Amino acid sequence: MPLNQLLRRPDNCCTDLDEWLSGAGGKGLAIALKEPLALIPTIKAAGLRGLGGSGFPTYKKWQMIAAQYQRDERYLICNGNEDEPGTFKDRLLLEESPHQVIEGALITALACNINHIIFYINPHLKRATKILSNALAQWQQGDYLPQISKVLATALTLKIMPSPGHYIAGEETAAIEAVEGNFPFPRGKPPYPAVAGVHGQPTLVNNIETLANVSHIVRNGAAWFQALGEGDCSGTKIYCVSGDVADGGAYELPMGTSLASLIFQHAGGISDNRKLKAVFTGGPSNSILTANELSLALDFDSLKQHNAALGTGAMIVVAEGNAIISHIAEYLDFFAAASCGQCPPCTSGTSEMARLTRKIAVGNAGKHDLDSLISLSELLPGSGRCHLVDGAVTVLKSSLGHFSKEYQALISKPYS
Repeated sequence: MPLNQLLRRPDNCCTDLDEWLSGAGGKGLAIALKEPLALIPTIKAAGLRGLGGSGFPTYKKWQMIAAQYQRDERYLICNGNEDEPGTFKDRLLLEESPHQVIEGALITALACNINHIIFYINPHLKRATKILSNALAQWQQGDYLPQISKVLATALTLKIMPSPGHYIAGEETAAIEAVEGNFPFPRGKPPYPAVAGVHGQPTLVNNIETLANVSHIVRNGAAWFQALGEGDCSGTKIYCVSGDVADGGAYELPMGTSLASLIFQHAGGISDNRKLKAVFTGGPSNSILTANELSLALDFDSLKQHNAALGTGAMIVVAEGNAIISHIAEYLDFFAAASCGQCPPCTSGTSEMARLTRKIAVGNAGKHDLDSLISLSELLPGSGRCHLVDGAVTVLKSSLGHFSKEYQALISKPYS
C-alpha cells in the first residue's frame, strides 16, 4: 500500500507522540499558534477540499464558522463514521498515523475559534479507536493544549465519541443529532451547521482525511500542496481499490490520477488477466465507469463533467464475466438497510428497488418488474431529506444505462 505523503514518510507513520514531534510533527501547529489569522487564507490558497465525499472547498466551511466569533461554544466533529462499502482510508489514517489527524484538528480549532473537538468514530473500528484514544492521552499530557487554550482564550476539550455505526450517521446533520444523544436523523437545511449545530451552537464537520492534510499544508505552504496534484488539481487523494484487481489496497496518489494509472500501474491490473468491465467510483452511491473511460482523471471536477463523482475515492473494480446486476442488488440491499426511516419514499423506495433487482438477478422477473424498477428510478430522486435515496438511484440508473442488455437477458417472464 504505497501511501506516501500522509502515511509512509518516516516522520508521519507513527503512533507515538514523541516520535511524531521529533520529525515534522508539531511544526504546523507551532506556526498556527503564532499566526492563527493566516490559516484560513492558507487553506483557501492550497485548494484543499472535503475528502469525505462532497469535495466542498474546506476554507468555505471554516470561514462560515469563524464568522460566528461572538458565540461562546463552537464544535468540531472529526467525522470518522466511515461505513460505505469499499472505503477504508479513515481507518488506515487513524491506525497508522493518528497524530497528524489530531494535529490537523487542533490547527482547525485555532483557525475557527473552536473550543470543543469531538472525534466521531464508527464503533466497528475498534483498533482505530483504541489507537486514537492512546494518542489523545499523549496530547493531554503534553504542552500544546494549554498553549492552544491560551490563544483561544477558553479551555479546549477533546473527546472520542462512538457514532451509532449506521451509514446515514455519517451525514453531517445526522452526526450532530448523534452527538446530542439522539437517533441520527438528518436535519433539513437551513439552518446550516456553521450557524446552528450541536446544541444550537456553530459546528464544523470535517472528514478524517481532510484533517490529515492540514498540518502538512500549514508547514509546507499552499504552493507545495497545489504542486502535488495532477493538472489543475491540488494535493493527493487516498484511493481505496478493491474487487477484481491483482493488488487491492489504499493508494495515496496525486489528485487527478487517471483511472487507468490507478488500476493498471498501481493496483496490478485486473486479476486473472481478465478484462475490465466496470468500476464503481466513490463507493456504490455514484455512477459506474467502464473500460471506455479509463483515461478519466479521478478528481471531483473531472468526474462531475462526465456525470460521475469521486465520492470517498473508493474504486470497486468488476472484471468481465461478473454480473453487474449482482453488485447492484447487493448495494441496493445495503441502502435499504441503511435508510433511517425518516422519509417514507426513501425507506419504501430503496426496499422496493432492492426487491425488484434481486428478483431480476435470479431470473424470476418479468418485463413489468423491470418497468417498475425504471419507474422508481425516475420518481424517487430528491424525495429524501438526505442523499441516501439519490445515491441508490444514481448507481441503479447508471447500471441500467450501461448494461441494459444484461438486465433484458435476465427477464424470464412475459409482460403481464
